[in-house]
Amino acid sequence: MIYDTIIIGGGPAGMTAGIYAARKKLKTLILTKDIGGQTAWSSDVENYPGFTMITGAELVERFEQHVEKFKDFVELRLVTKGVSAITKSDKLFTVSIEGHKSEKSKTVIIAGGKVPRFLGLEGEKKYLNKGVSYCSWCDGPIFSGKDIAIIGGGNSALDATINLSKIVKSIVIINITKELTGDPVLVDKVTTAHNVRILNDSEALSINGDKFVSSVTLRNHVDKKPITIDVEGVFIEAGSLPATSYLENFVKLNRQGEIRIDKNNMTSVKGIFAAGDITQIEEKQIIVASAEGAKAAICASKYLARL
Repeated sequence: MIYDTIIIGGGPAGMTAGIYAARKKLKTLILTKDIGGQTAWSSDVENYPGFTMITGAELVERFEQHVEKFKDFVELRLVTKGVSAITKSDKLFTVSIEGHKSEKSKTVIIAGGKVPRFLGLEGEKKYLNKGVSYCSWCDGPIFSGKDIAIIGGGNSALDATINLSKIVKSIVIINITKELTGDPVLVDKVTTAHNVRILNDSEALSINGDKFVSSVTLRNHVDKKPITIDVEGVFIEAGSLPATSYLENFVKLNRQGEIRIDKNNMTSVKGIFAAGDITQIEEKQIIVASAEGAKAAICASKYLARL
């Protein structure tokens, strides 16, 4: 089968692009390793129009239900390892999927979002899934009633803190900057939480343990003295990187590895569009990603009409 468009990514940008592509009656395939992307990891979402408060998981469920209404035009397919390459031949694109047969389409919308940033700490890889996690929403329940550390001080760290503070015994935030740098609403929630201790201007040095994590060592930038704190889990929430490693020699990227797009969401390759956090747009918000996904699908439809 040759699709009108293949959408890579199942977060807000990808799912919204799927809805708008279906409204244009484009035969659409959405390829994603998970449903919802980073939104599925969010605890409370308070800034999405129409909802004064909704959890990330609930919002993703609404997206999925909406896409399901267009099943005559949209196929949503989970792929374990994701997309490995995109190539172009004549007027068609071939999307290679690890562990699956490749698929062809007339256009592609890349909406793969971002992946967690690895810090390279001593013990980080050793204790992955043995106390080290990059997803508070996925792994939080495992640490119910336990003492944990969160490394980071931006929105992802704050959101993880709010989510985990409801189920763990205590949280110590290890933040390398002089103060928390996230959304003021999130900062207020975190600083008033009864079981959260914030260590600003502090750098994590190593994650320690035997078979599982038992402590984390850090150093404050003021007194320079390393200290070790007993914890049973470490959540690394130090930002994320655009999921563009397979695109480096295909479309133009900026210095941050984000896809460069024009006002019509077109990349440097005609027929390839991109939307959401994977692009160079300034604001990384759910509502912005959704809007960009809609715009990318509309522009892809117009591009196809001109062919």
